[in-house]
Amino acid sequence: MSEPKNPLRKYLRPGSLPHFFCSGCGAAQVLNLFTQAADELQLDWDRLLGIGGVGCAARIPVYLDIDAMHGIHGRTLAWATGAKLANPELKVVIFAGDGDAAAIGGNHLIQAARRNLDVTMIVVNNLTFGMTGGQVAPTTPQRSRSTTTPYGNPEEPFDLCRLVAAAGGTFVARTNTYRPRAAVSLLKKALQHEGFAFVEIVTPCPTYFGRKAIGSGDPVRVLQWIEDHSLTLKQAEGQDAEHLAGKFVLGTFVDTRKPVYRGGSLIPAQEVGDA
Repeated sequence: MSEPKNPLRKYLRPGSLPHFFCSGCGAAQVLNLFTQAADELQLDWDRLLGIGGVGCAARIPVYLDIDAMHGIHGRTLAWATGAKLANPELKVVIFAGDGDAAAIGGNHLIQAARRNLDVTMIVVNNLTFGMTGGQVAPTTPQRSRSTTTPYGNPEEPFDLCRLVAAAGGTFVARTNTYRPRAAVSLLKKALQHEGFAFVEIVTPCPTYFGRKAIGSGDPVRVLQWIEDHSLTLKQAEGQDAEHLAGKFVLGTFVDTRKPVYRGGSLIPAQEVGDA
């Protein structure tokens, strides 16, 4: 009798497994969540382009059986812009880590949001530079230890959703991997959105963030720590800044429509599918 096969395996590139992710890595969880969302939407796999830069999350499109680009750090949105303008019919999905998106890639992020580029960006936020040794990142919580802040991070972290919303993103949301059905739901909404769709998924990095910042490399404990520091938008209503400090507010912050960017011109969002 043959062993039962996961029905989502059909979306993975033949020969790509076993993957390289650490046990409990959030990037592997996001790979699973994305294939669930794509399956439920029945995305056209032949018109899907996945783009990754450098980092753990950037490996995600390598495992998907789709056309993929994998290159230098922080330039995912520059490639996405070129690909989308050259072929507007493509569904372009960017997989980036928090460092890839907000450090060297930070200017590309705000410009893509400002232009309302018609792509989906999924930021796998593990709160550290995971693949390169656990250095402090733009999203590392203040006072957290890392390999480069052994006495605690002195800097305030970016709130990526507030940054993208302020820059003009038309779909902006945050979730975590502790809540998989909520994550799949947000991914589906983002993938169907016309315009710049940004989903931040707070994920565990047991190998570096867990061991350095919370004193445990146990994947379950790191995942629970993230959930313990998470609030829904409803729970956050009326709370002062002191109460919200160090918390991840989850939900959809922006969901609106405006003309999307198409090189030298703008086209109304409702006309994107007919362009």
